[in-house]
Amino acid sequence: MTVPAIDCQNLIHRYGDFTAVDDLTLQVQTGETLGLLGPNGAGKTTVVRVLTTLTPVQHGEVRIFGLDARRDTMDVRYNLGYVPQQLSIEQALTGRQNVEWFARLYDVPRSIRKQRVDEALESMQLLDVADRLAGTYSGGMVRRLELAQALVNKPSLLILDEPTVGLDPIARDSVWSQVASMQKEFGMTVLLTTHYMEEADVLCDRVALMHHGRLQAVGTPAELKAKVGQEASLEDVFRHYAGSGLDDTGDHSGLRGVRAGRKAARNAG
Repeated sequence: MTVPAIDCQNLIHRYGDFTAVDDLTLQVQTGETLGLLGPNGAGKTTVVRVLTTLTPVQHGEVRIFGLDARRDTMDVRYNLGYVPQQLSIEQALTGRQNVEWFARLYDVPRSIRKQRVDEALESMQLLDVADRLAGTYSGGMVRRLELAQALVNKPSLLILDEPTVGLDPIARDSVWSQVASMQKEFGMTVLLTTHYMEEADVLCDRVALMHHGRLQAVGTPAELKAKVGQEASLEDVFRHYAGSGLDDTGDHSGLRGVRAGRKAARNAG
């Protein structure tokens, strides 16, 4: 039997008296793309932080490809690529230097490091601008650079926390095209959070919808839409289970827009 890429059993996480994640049981199969949806404050980011081992498991059990996230922290990290909400590039470095930095963090062997860096940059169509300062990149290029950073160790699991906030539709399409290409090539498992329901509908094999820390529904987009009603959209599903919590972050460009979009998302919860 194939070991799930992600296996959460009865996960509970509290901040003082506040329960951010309330008895979450969820599996993600290898090679699957799962969208973790929900309004701000639903518990999505806490789940992501636990899965990436940035926040320790308090109660319950979390396994990544069979590895215990509580005990096998470093082994779990070596299997991951992670693009957070917060800006993770250094604008005073070139694109290449940013990716090299992550290659060192992931302990990519020195003998193949340059090759891996070039492959990651090329996969995101950034090789021709790799020696430009990252501070000169557009918003879409910044996101693709962050993906190159996350992919330099050829992860088995790619976790994307609202990766297209603040991007215009063309830049968003470019980012998802590159993710789909890399997933097809390497068979990666992808978990993403997003407030763009059309993204989740098109990209995800299944979606899991959280509200008030609890898992409210899980299934394919088609299954969930059918449960809500004839000709229902995924936004209708969202509103059915979680009310009207959708964000409209607007369109921005360049580093300023990326920062503004992500700051707004963080401040909102």
